[in-house]
This record gives sequence, structure tokens and C-alpha cells, in this order.
Amino acid sequence: MTCINLTDAPLTPEDVVAIARGGAPLILSDAVRARVESAHAVVEDYAARQLPAYGLTTALGANAGTRLGPDELLAFQLRVADGRSVGVGPALPSEVVRAMMAARVAGMSVGGSGVSWPACAALVAALNAGIHPVVPALGSIGAGDLAQLAHLTRGLMGHGLVERDGVLQPADQALREAGLAPLPLGARDGHALVVANSYSVGWACLVLADLDRLFDWALAAAALAFEGFRANLSMLDARALAARPAFGQVDAGARLRTLLAGSGLWEARAARRLQDPLSYRCVPQVLGALLHAIREAREAIRIELASSGDNPVVVASDGVMLSQGNFDMTAFVLSWERLGQALAHSATGIAHRTMKMMSADLSELPRFLTPLGPSWTGFATLQKTVSASEALIRHLASPVSLGVMPVSDGIEDQASMAPAAVAKVSESLGHLRHLVAIELMVSTQAIELRDVVDYLGEGTRAIRTLVRANCAPLDEDRPIGPDVSQLAELIREYAAPAG
Repeated sequence: MTCINLTDAPLTPEDVVAIARGGAPLILSDAVRARVESAHAVVEDYAARQLPAYGLTTALGANAGTRLGPDELLAFQLRVADGRSVGVGPALPSEVVRAMMAARVAGMSVGGSGVSWPACAALVAALNAGIHPVVPALGSIGAGDLAQLAHLTRGLMGHGLVERDGVLQPADQALREAGLAPLPLGARDGHALVVANSYSVGWACLVLADLDRLFDWALAAAALAFEGFRANLSMLDARALAARPAFGQVDAGARLRTLLAGSGLWEARAARRLQDPLSYRCVPQVLGALLHAIREAREAIRIELASSGDNPVVVASDGVMLSQGNFDMTAFVLSWERLGQALAHSATGIAHRTMKMMSADLSELPRFLTPLGPSWTGFATLQKTVSASEALIRHLASPVSLGVMPVSDGIEDQASMAPAAVAKVSESLGHLRHLVAIELMVSTQAIELRDVVDYLGEGTRAIRTLVRANCAPLDEDRPIGPDVSQLAELIREYAAPAG
């Protein structure tokens, strides 16, 4: 198994996915250790001289004005996680816990957290040993994922339950069997472990990987829909797209042309209309906007993985600890809200294309694509599934980050709701997979009813073959919900044909 070596280059979203899902071991370089130890030396200096430093020589939140004496510093760090383990709801999947652990190590490796090297190394050791504390999903408002990281920290300290090799067991037992000691805490360590947004960032890495794959399938389904509808491909002409190169549309158009290379639709007068409905004609614009939103969300993750969102932040070169607001995730969340809205536009396009493919007036095919006549249902009632899925995605695109209730006696009066923003996108992907699966099924049926299989492009031919390997043509009415689910699982697990 390939190791992920964290050196001067930060972790990438792909690295986090390899660690979280693939079990890739994480190794920290001597350069990382030097940065961590240099920052912690500043922490120890502040503690020794009793200089004011939030979460080190003072209490937290609204109690920041409370000074801690020298004999209170360690005891305070030991109870930080206890006081913030307020999570409720279902436990996070192990891959999300692993992604959170990897993201926290990434932030610590920058050198701004002030965490001690033993605590940082212990987190890496637990990750590599496959020890995943049980962490509830709810409790963070995105001003530091305090609740989730507190539950994580308590588990690594030997409290509560952890999952190891798919089995839940007491944390102290799991650590002992793995040959690991409970997480050691020194000056600032308790606070440093819980203060970041690692849950939001780590989970976002996983969601982005899922979305990358789903986007490729969405392109494939749209290309297949062009074939089934016999659409006019002039809207993919590179000259037309370059005339007003809105975000992402040139790239989306190029990828669609690749999928349709060799298609009979490129021949003169092959299209049925001069101008198709907008849900067909504007595919490069709509999917281009989604592609741009994906890229923006990726950049937001990259910034978080390469930076220190800790408060206070340690600037080791100047020997100072600075209170500030780098834990605020507004910029990150706005990119993910944009992503959710781009998904909604894409979902609406799929829904309209699918409905129009089933319309005898618009597609010039049998109504609801049944070859047996109007007494058969065909795909008619599948429109309800389409409508329900599209409506849920639009609902999830509504902003969640505005108007968060103040906490901590009004001191913490603004927050981003970062975990909820990521959760909305994650949930939307499940619905969008069903819509893409339906478009693949319906378009394949249309292609066969038109008898244009021999005129497909190179990419669309491969897509149609793959659909038929997993879903039989619809002749006699039958339950087709299982077919949709099977294709959606294919989309989740496997890469789309690239053309």
C-alpha cells in the first residue's frame, strides 16, 4: 500500500481520500516535526512566563477573561474534551472519522497549532492503527468542529468506544491491543486538538471525490440523451462556446464532443430541430457551471488543508501567539453553497430532458417510451421519481449558513454551519445519482426505439453497452425501481466511460 508522506507539500484532497478510504498509512517528515516542535516551544514559553494566551493561560469562550494559574494549566487541558463532547445523533462512518483525523494532522503539520509533537504523533499512530473513536454527527456550527473533535480526542485518551476492524470495543482496550498509549496531553494540547474545522474539511474531501465521479456520469448521461433525442450538436461547437466563455462551459463542451466523437449527429441535417429545448441546448453552460463550482470547492479544501485555522495561531518565527478568527469558514461555506445550487440546476436539466424524451410530441417517439402501445405504462410513473428527486435537490440547495443563533453568552455570535453545508451536498449526490441513472435508462430506450444504435459516437456507444449490461430494455411493464437502484450503485462505484 502506498504511503502518504507529509513533508513540505500539504496533503491534497486525494491524499485524504486515500487515507480515509484506502487505508494508506500517513508518515510525517522530519521537517513537519521541526515545525510542530518549534511552534510548541512558543507555547511552553508563554506558559512558563504566564503570558495571556487564549486556551492556554485563560479559559475558553465567554470565560476567556478567566486566568489560569501555573498549577491549573495541565488539568484544564485534560478536561477541554470532556466539556465539549456534546455531540448527538448517529455515529459518523469510519471513513469520515479517518478523514477528520487526517485533516487535523494536516492542519497541525503547518506549525500554527502549537500542539506538542507527542500528541501529534499519537494521532497519526492511532490513524495508522485503524482506531476510530465513535463520533456523533451533530453538534458543530462550523466555528471549529469542537464537538466532533472532542469526541475524537476523548476516544484517543482511552475513554468511551472506538471502532477497530469493524468491531466496537472500549477505547482503552483497543489502544492497548494496538500497542498504543492513551493520547498524551501537554500545554495547549487539549485545546489544539479540538479547535479546528477538521470534520467539515475531511468530510468535504470524501464528498468531492464522489462528486468528481458523478460529474463524469452526468456528462455521459447528457451525451446519451443527445443521441436519444437526436439533438442539434451545434450548441457544442467550440466557436459558439468561445463566443462567451462562461465559467466551465468550454471544458464541458470539449468533454461532450469527445464522448460524441463519431456520432451520426455530426452529419448535416441529422438533428431533428434547429433549436432544441433549453434543457438540451444549454447543457454545456449548466454542466460547465457545475464544473466551475467543483473546482472552487476543491480550492477551498486545498486552502484549509494547507493552512492553520487555529485560534490562537502560533507564529514561531516571531515567538508569538495571536488571537484571531481564521477558524471562520464563511469563504469555504459559500463555495459549498454555490456547489449545492449548481447541483440543483444540473438536476433540473436532467429532469426536464427526461420528461421531454418521454413526450411523444417533443421526442417523436412512443409516449413514455413503451414499444407496446398506450395500454402499457412504460416509463410514465418513473416521472414521479424524477420529480421527487429533483425537488429534494432544490430544497437542499437553500442556504443553511445565514442567521445562526449566537452561543457562548453572545460572544460567539457568528458561525458558518460548515458541516451542514457539506452534509447538504452529500445528500444531494444520492438523489442526483438516481436522476443520472434514470436519464441513462430513458436515453438508451430512446436510442433503441429510433434504431440508431449503429450511429452512436464512440463514447456513447460504450455508455449504452454498459447500461444494457446492467438494465434490460423495457418491453412488458415491470418494476423498474430496482433497475434505477442498480445503475445508481454502478455510478457510485465505477468510473464513467471517458470516450
